[in-house]
Amino acid sequence: MTTIPTVTLGNGVEIPQLGFGVFQVPDADTTAAVSHALDAGYRSIDTAAVYGNEAGVGRALAASGIARDELFVTTKLWNADQGYDNTLRAFDDSLAKLGLDHVDLYLVHWPTPARDLYVDTWRAMEKLVADGRVRAAGVSNFQPAHLERLLDSSDLVPAVNQIELHPALQQRELRDLHAAHSIVTEAWSPLAQGAVLADPAIGEIAARHGRSPAQVVLRWHLQLGNVVIPKSVTPARIRENIDVFDFALSDEEMSALAALDRGLRTGPDPDTLN
Repeated sequence: MTTIPTVTLGNGVEIPQLGFGVFQVPDADTTAAVSHALDAGYRSIDTAAVYGNEAGVGRALAASGIARDELFVTTKLWNADQGYDNTLRAFDDSLAKLGLDHVDLYLVHWPTPARDLYVDTWRAMEKLVADGRVRAAGVSNFQPAHLERLLDSSDLVPAVNQIELHPALQQRELRDLHAAHSIVTEAWSPLAQGAVLADPAIGEIAARHGRSPAQVVLRWHLQLGNVVIPKSVTPARIRENIDVFDFALSDEEMSALAALDRGLRTGPDPDTLN
């Protein structure tokens, strides 16, 4: 079985560098998809309250027979539940659906700047960490200004910022800010929902290595140091996405992928999603 390397978060907690995402997977299909992923060797599962499939994830984890300390479970606080008291209530709901007594990583899903609640929300995240119910707290889709405000208002540095990141949207400014504060960069939509897979440069590299374009892009993420959470419900694709640890891209190939940045968002703009 594939051994997945880990990345050490700022508080010393280790997160598998490659995990399994369940965005847009219906709850009824989630248990089977997560079970396939666990069988293939994934140990990190990323869900969110708004996905509506935390219960499906929980069923798969419970049925797996895998020890809890071998699993890394991430979920996320939805925008409508921001604010101190709401966050604590929403966390209880997520925990109950997952059937767990703690999560490994809890993220504020979006900053929703017009609501102006993320600093208050972060105070609740501090409490959840202090109480041992969350091993690490982080954010998702936070822009530099949102991150700077959190850093100025709290001693708890976000362990992770999970952002849209792929060769067509490389987010260099954010990644540099993360590096300066020991915040781990985690990529959602790591394949740009397939939008980058037909790129000729990626195709050439894939052919050279005898790999799929998706495997080349996932390998690029890993060599950058990103944590990455590809999603699939197809067992063969689930296995293909984890089979990326026995080849490496050259410096020239990494440079070729670095040249593909074109500011392409496949998801919402965090500055305007409220």
